[in-house]
Amino acid sequence: MNTSLTHLPEAKQKELAEILEVIKQEAKPVKIILYGSHARGDWVEDIYVEHRAVFSYISDYDFLVVIKKNGEKEYEIISKIVNRTKKYKNSVRPIVHDIDYVNYGLERGQYIFSDIIAEGVLLYDTNEYEFVKARPLTREEQKEDAEHYYNEWCESGIRLFEHTKSSFDLAIKKGFVLNEVVFFLHQTVEKFYAGIALVFKGYKPKTHSIEDFRTYTKYISEELYKVFCFPPDNKEEARLFDILQKSYIDARYKPNYKISKEDLEQLIKRVGNLEAIVVKLCNERIKSLS
Repeated sequence: MNTSLTHLPEAKQKELAEILEVIKQEAKPVKIILYGSHARGDWVEDIYVEHRAVFSYISDYDFLVVIKKNGEKEYEIISKIVNRTKKYKNSVRPIVHDIDYVNYGLERGQYIFSDIIAEGVLLYDTNEYEFVKARPLTREEQKEDAEHYYNEWCESGIRLFEHTKSSFDLAIKKGFVLNEVVFFLHQTVEKFYAGIALVFKGYKPKTHSIEDFRTYTKYISEELYKVFCFPPDNKEEARLFDILQKSYIDARYKPNYKISKEDLEQLIKRVGNLEAIVVKLCNERIKSLS
């Protein structure tokens, strides 16, 4: 594997060295690989003006952190790393898996891991473990997998969205609280994001955070990324997304939780946009594998 970062500016090399130390402290890894745009050299830090508003699109620092099986939850490790690296302009986005999980994925042709190994930069290695040889998938196998993931996740999201809208109408008619409806909406969004991630990469992060899903899938399409929190400096858009993000816990367990009819209507509208984009992009992806 490539081990050089000389294609990056010195300032980025310095930042990555600092982040590497944080990851080593929090994860006790056996391997750390930088992947994605900063590994390939095609990262983006784009600031542009549209309709007299200033927008930015900045590539993340993406890492595969490989650990031993030690009992600590992967999401806990990720949370610790992210919380300690918030000062950087480029968000730090690690995925954490034990070596057996990664090797199993390589053996069955899970191409996110084979792509990471092929394109990534190995930043740290204890030399305790080796990756198995990746089994390349044929285009036919890739198409079969993509169709399976679409049917399992996206079609389920489409059905759940219809149930959610029906539940909303019933709740308004009967005067019910809307807690269950916004939770169903959160689950719908999770299914759409998980589905498109699987269709494009054969992998979805282990999370219920739609904020994490949104960030993880932004490489697929700028249009997909802009469904929520856009424009990025719009406080109302940020407030609405925060309601949806927190509803996974708050709508079920927070005493006296409430969401207004108007906020829920706005969120349903945005999820409708998400559905249309996910369906379009997934169908284009599947067709491209024919």
